[in-house]
Amino acid sequence: MQNLKKIVAKVLDIDEIKVNDSLTMSNAEQWDSFNHLLLISEIEKELGITFFIQEVEKIKSFKDLREIVLSKGR
Repeated sequence: MQNLKKIVAKVLDIDEIKVNDSLTMSNAEQWDSFNHLLLISEIEKELGITFFIQEVEKIKSFKDLREIVLSKGR
């Protein structure tokens, strides 16, 4: 999960220490719709996984993101 934290921190331009289960789209100013799509794209590229549109729509927090990535065996 360290790789996932690094990707999120890089895309959102925040300190990696701030990337935890309490990080959400509503409390991270940088996590807007554009960065959401960029985040998905970077994770797919870096971790070699593919998200379904339904999964992308469900992601509202780092916890959601982590759980979906884990469900894909990463």
